[in-house]
Amino acid sequence: MSDTGYGDFEFERRFWARDVPADLLDASPALIVQSYVLADAGFAIRVRVQATVDGLVLDRGLDELAILERYADRMDFCAITVKGPMNEGTRYEAERELDVSVGIELVRRGGARVAKTRHSVWLGDDGWVVDTFAGGNAPLMIAEVERGGPVTDLTIPDFCVTEVTSDPRFSNDSLAGTPYAGWSAAYESELAARGPRFLESLGHNHRTGEPSD
Repeated sequence: MSDTGYGDFEFERRFWARDVPADLLDASPALIVQSYVLADAGFAIRVRVQATVDGLVLDRGLDELAILERYADRMDFCAITVKGPMNEGTRYEAERELDVSVGIELVRRGGARVAKTRHSVWLGDDGWVVDTFAGGNAPLMIAEVERGGPVTDLTIPDFCVTEVTSDPRFSNDSLAGTPYAGWSAAYESELAARGPRFLESLGHNHRTGEPSD
């Protein structure tokens, strides 16, 4: 339970990112490989293993399972997580830590997988993470900020091109089943045609100071 009064609910905003400044990315990102035992209509059961690898640069030719096998002996954390559907930046999430060796076997043996590197950075008063996806979801980058309560009055960095908080295509459970590489060109065409969007109810456009549409 959190001490914010919101229990197991998490509050986050997520953005499709591009041209993230290299000096913001830490030299020892977390490597994450996760699989989804269940992913349906926003409900998900996820098993995640992760490690911190100095100077990590993933081989673009490796798929998610090959990444797991290459770094299996470096994994030092595992958890199973239950999630509910996203509702404008709010999502139920309950997590329990697992034995790492058991977690590796679970990810090996089943479920659609996602692999990514995660960089952590402080921007103003907020802690952000920037996920760079590998395997079938390369070269997708998602920047995310999470708080103990609703994420309002957020200063959004320029590398956040458009908000995807409420776009179910960009949830990790959706990306596991329908990898971004297969529809990236169509999405970029869509983005070019309609322009960026930000959630009006959750904040203001960082470039103009006016409510977003």
